[in-house]
Amino acid sequence: MILNCIAVDDEPLALGLVSKFIEQTAFLNLAGKYAGAVEALKALHTQQIDLIFLDIQMRDLNGIELARVLDKGDRKTRIIFTTAYNQFALEGYKVDALDYLLKPFNYEEFLRAAQKALHYAGLLNKSALQTSALNETERADDNYLFLKVEYQLVRISLDDILYIESLKDYVKVELKNSGKAVLSLTSLKALEEKLPPKRFMRVHRSFIIPMDKITSMTKNSVRIGKRTISIGDQYKDAFAQFAGRWI
Repeated sequence: MILNCIAVDDEPLALGLVSKFIEQTAFLNLAGKYAGAVEALKALHTQQIDLIFLDIQMRDLNGIELARVLDKGDRKTRIIFTTAYNQFALEGYKVDALDYLLKPFNYEEFLRAAQKALHYAGLLNKSALQTSALNETERADDNYLFLKVEYQLVRISLDDILYIESLKDYVKVELKNSGKAVLSLTSLKALEEKLPPKRFMRVHRSFIIPMDKITSMTKNSVRIGKRTISIGDQYKDAFAQFAGRWI
């Protein structure tokens, strides 16, 4: 992982030293060096910067003020302060700086702070990957459900469901390309809560249907394959909203 960095300091010698340290660190890329916070702020609007090595006492806008400006936005850029004044440490903590390098500092101290930034970026990246994987899992889960059938859980693809019918204490799930329906000891209401509402609709106290399996319909019934299913009175308004796009 390479971190895109800038150095900001109004002292030329200090700016040169930090820039040199960045350039000799394998996981850092020096994207720019600036003698003032205002100039740096303009650069931050034009490129993606992961890390700023930022002086505090500067003439135009000090480092704490710049950090506060960045903190008001959706900031992913992290800050390591580089300053000769230890009295700003508390302010640095308040703006969530990663570290606080007190001048004069050597390369070992610089590297330790930079490694902290690298570790932080790695945690962010790991978190983003985990979130992405979770989202992928959730999307996959949206395409099937598990039903308890006798003494086992059976995976049912939502794409295979023709309709679901309530039979007292059981529900019957009629599947396409299958000569045998699946019976599960559950209620229609419990099953309804597990199904994505964009794909399935309850049209009767005893029936749930997948909208994409409807082959024909009237205001009072739908036909799925060879089965005609009546629309219950309490479901007619919701069905009418759906059917209104076609009838």
